[in-house]
Amino acid sequence: MPITDSPEIDALLAKWGEGDRDALRGLIPLLYDELRRVACQQLRRAPSARTLQTTALVHEAYLRLHQQFRGQFQNKSHFIAICALLMRQILVSYERDRRAAKRGGGLNKCTLEDVHAVMKGQPVDLLDLDRALTELSRLDSEQGRIVELRFFGGFSIEETAEVLGISPATVKRHWSTARIWLYQQLSGEA
Repeated sequence: MPITDSPEIDALLAKWGEGDRDALRGLIPLLYDELRRVACQQLRRAPSARTLQTTALVHEAYLRLHQQFRGQFQNKSHFIAICALLMRQILVSYERDRRAAKRGGGLNKCTLEDVHAVMKGQPVDLLDLDRALTELSRLDSEQGRIVELRFFGGFSIEETAEVLGISPATVKRHWSTARIWLYQQLSGEA
């Protein structure tokens, strides 16, 4: 059952609007049951958030409200609506994180756009790259050697050509072909 506006709630909302950061601490206990009801409704609509507790959602909304919201509330209903919006944002963020974890989340992937990308600190899953490079070397040893020199050695096109005793044009051609092949292997497009 929703709580009606009260002078105490109105006074705390006004203090919050005037910049009193402590007003929120007094306001939350007065509206906690209603916030839990809103959180429960939100969680029912988000079946993938079954591991998230109602209380945790209310508390996360409180933290975000305290950290992010700097406006005035017109009344208690406006306050509850803002909290509901924050809860929705929390659930959307939770779902994005859950889906990202399904797709490998924090696993490092190699784009192989250019050896300079690695030099600039982009993460590389070296085990997957090693498996793919071993297979590439089995199929075409020269391409495998070019990738080793360019990717792991940091050699330029010209330096790679000199080490292997082939023309820079051949290195460019094989490097381009090898990168495409490795990208397909590492991205699962093969």
